[in-house]
Order: sequence, then structure tokens, then C-alpha cells
Amino acid sequence: MKKFTVTVAVILFFVAGLAGRQAHAYDNGDFQIWNTDVEDIKIYKNVKYSMEQEYRFGENATELYYQHYDFGFVYGFDKRLDLGFFYRLVFERYKKKWREEDMPNVNATIKLDLWKFKFDDRNRIEYRHFRYQKDSVRYRNKFSLRYPVDFKKIKVSPYASDEIFVVSTGAGCNENRFCAGVELELTKYARCDFYYMLKENRVRGDKWTWVNALGTRAKIAF
Repeated sequence: MKKFTVTVAVILFFVAGLAGRQAHAYDNGDFQIWNTDVEDIKIYKNVKYSMEQEYRFGENATELYYQHYDFGFVYGFDKRLDLGFFYRLVFERYKKKWREEDMPNVNATIKLDLWKFKFDDRNRIEYRHFRYQKDSVRYRNKFSLRYPVDFKKIKVSPYASDEIFVVSTGAGCNENRFCAGVELELTKYARCDFYYMLKENRVRGDKWTWVNALGTRAKIAF
């Protein structure tokens, strides 16, 4: 119990520091709400079919501006490596109109357990087929660290992650997402987590914009 309290306190202290830095330097940074729902269905030993829906609300969480629908297969290898093959359909609002994007993507996630900590390193390649501009390719790398703790028959996992985005358009690394939150394993089949995200985007040159987001994620696995 003490270890759990200390871990949560450290993560929340780190998050508060980042949020304070953003508020001081960028008072006009947007506040957003993100919601994600995931369903996993096991179809063979180490193979599962996965579906995901996500909705994002911007303009101080008053307007739905983004949604995606994702589905595909994940193959697990020796508990240390997962390979995923997905298709994602994206809708993003721009000047009161919805723009569509097709995004087939491949994921390779390396997993490691060390001293009760769980490390994940996800590498994703996305082919972005736009219906309003030239196609492009994007690489994403997400590193996550979590520490599961049993608390009153519920597994609680404080976590932190950082993800970088690199695009093929010549802009290089143009986005970074830092997250910190807590995942709750309610039953063998149901999980949920709550997180804070500091999202940075480079708009031009060395100019970056900042977004504070609060998110929820629910997952059901069969």
C-alpha cells in the first residue's frame, strides 16, 4: 500500500509540474476530453481480433472534432513481442467540415518485466491516405512504464508514457504526447483507465502549440 501511494504521488507531482509549465507559457492552450473504447476477442491461442473507437472534444471540451474507428489482428510471440495489423478510418473536423482519412498501420510492441515494473515499446508505421491532400507515411514510437499493485481485489497500475511522431513530409518530428494515469483491472474481462495528456504539436519552424487533455479508456476482452 505504501509503495502504491508513493508511486501515485510521484506521477501526480510530475504531471502537476508539466501542467503548470504549460499554463504559464501558453495561456491559450486548449483543454480537451478524449474517450476511447476497446474490444478484444481471442480467436486462437496467441491471436486476437481488436476493435477501437475514439472521440476527442476540443474548444475547451465543447466540440467533437475528431473520431476514429480501428480494427485488426494482433499476434503474440513468447509474451515479449506483439505484432498488430490494423486499418483505421479517421474523421477530423476542419472549418465546420469533416475530412476523411484511411490509415492502414503495422505495430510491433516489445514488452519487458523488470523488478515488478512493466515496460512497453510500441513502434507503429502508418500509411496515411488522405482524401483531400497527398498521401504520407508516419512513424510513431510510444514508450510506457507501469507498476501493477493489488489493491482490495483490484489490480491498480499507475503508468506514464511518452510518444513521438515522425512524418515523411519533411517536417520531421512534429508531435509529442506525454501521458500519466492509472489503469484499473476491474475483472478478468474489463479494464478502465484515467489519464492526463500533455500534447505538443509543431505548427511551423520552432513554434509549438500545447494542449491539455483528460482521457478515459475502457477495454473489454473475451
